[in-house]
Amino acid sequence: MNTKNPEKIYRIHMGPAKYSLDLCDGSERGEYVNQDYILHALGRPHRAINLMYCYYPNDEGWPERASVAFKDKKVGFAWDYPYDDYFPYGGGLKGNKDADVFKQIKEIRRHGMDVILTLTIDPKVSDEHLRAIGRDLRKFGRMELRINHEATGNWFSFTKRATYKEIGEFFCHASKLIKEEAPNVKTITCVGGIEDLKSNTITMEEEFKNTIFEADIWSVDKYLALHWGWPYDVAEKGGKSFARYPVSEVYEKTKRSWKRYTELNNGKSKPFVMAELNADADVTGPYDQIKMMKEFIGMLKKDPDDWFKGFTFYQFRDRGRLGLETEDPNDKFVGVRQPVMDYYIDLINEPEFMPVITKGKSVKKNEEVNLRFGASDDAEGIAMEFTVPKNPVFFEAYFEDEASDYNLMMEVNGQWFYKAPGTKCVDMMEAFYKKKLKGETTLQVKLFAPPATGENEDDILNYNKVIKTLPKFRIECEPVVKRKR
Repeated sequence: MNTKNPEKIYRIHMGPAKYSLDLCDGSERGEYVNQDYILHALGRPHRAINLMYCYYPNDEGWPERASVAFKDKKVGFAWDYPYDDYFPYGGGLKGNKDADVFKQIKEIRRHGMDVILTLTIDPKVSDEHLRAIGRDLRKFGRMELRINHEATGNWFSFTKRATYKEIGEFFCHASKLIKEEAPNVKTITCVGGIEDLKSNTITMEEEFKNTIFEADIWSVDKYLALHWGWPYDVAEKGGKSFARYPVSEVYEKTKRSWKRYTELNNGKSKPFVMAELNADADVTGPYDQIKMMKEFIGMLKKDPDDWFKGFTFYQFRDRGRLGLETEDPNDKFVGVRQPVMDYYIDLINEPEFMPVITKGKSVKKNEEVNLRFGASDDAEGIAMEFTVPKNPVFFEAYFEDEASDYNLMMEVNGQWFYKAPGTKCVDMMEAFYKKKLKGETTLQVKLFAPPATGENEDDILNYNKVIKTLPKFRIECEPVVKRKR
């Protein structure tokens, strides 16, 4: 096999984007979609993937999903079950270390991304349960944990089991105990924020202001349009189970929420995110959904103030119309691409949402290199340069001997690829189908080494991998056999 050696090899560092861009994958409205599928669909990894789970271990029916355990119960609203109809969190006290949640967390981390775990928790669970959750999360690097989100609402089961004051106190207590067991975890508070522009106080400020002090990250969930009656009715003109909001009003409420949080925190700011953001195409249709998202992002880009860390798009695949894909009603494992996906792919490739790659020292051809993976926005890698005369016909990376066991994320020409342990060849031609080269081009093949098992080993905040053998590349710009005239 004719292989091509890189002309230059050097260290690189991947740092944070101006705005983080995260993606929700699965909820009460859709199934979890594996990360290989999402990577091929979108072309690049996210900073983090958000998972939606619940923990009601003392309830009748647990640990089955609520809609399964109570399938004969008549409900007229998504949250009418005895406990939240999220995926049941299989860990905790007397939990299963092979539960789906841990398989998904490991898969996300193997693909070079961080995890946001959204977890609704029965506020009456004991400290032993909370500490067990912390021990569950200790090996998963720089995780973020969103405890009992949308806490000022009245739909989640935890709001029916305690007063709002008690829910605020529970957040602070749970946050402290979990972080004692897992200091790698940062907690996110998610309350209503400013919901009335005539007021300068957040919803239930007295009940939840202590969460502003305790949390590492502040957030609000804001939808530009939402059909909350889904799936029990259809959003039609004159209905009352949905709404569409002026984008400028949503933006102003969100920014004012950050300002008030900062005031409550004695003038000291913390990272502020929108933990869920989208416009529901049930209300807007597929084209105004895009227009509303564009309008919001446009306002963000024009804002001179430095206040916003990023947002989580809700979600990848949805049974309703809140996803980049809708779920095929005949097969829950099949997605139907929506028009918003094309816009979203453009968005995640805009400079403000791209991680920053900086060039470091040169690396010799046979030099062993330790690659540290701290997080998706704090990772050390290698770049290999190749000059190709025109758009390739074959662009393949081959991994021999020890290299075949590496777990890698690789990028060329703007397209990212995953190489699992045991994979010996990665066909990278996908990077050149839509984005063709125009004449001679110098390409950088970037390589990072996230944890092969999805878990950190000795260092709670970093995973280290010594790369002894680089892949070999087959790069051809002509067919194997040319067309005969």
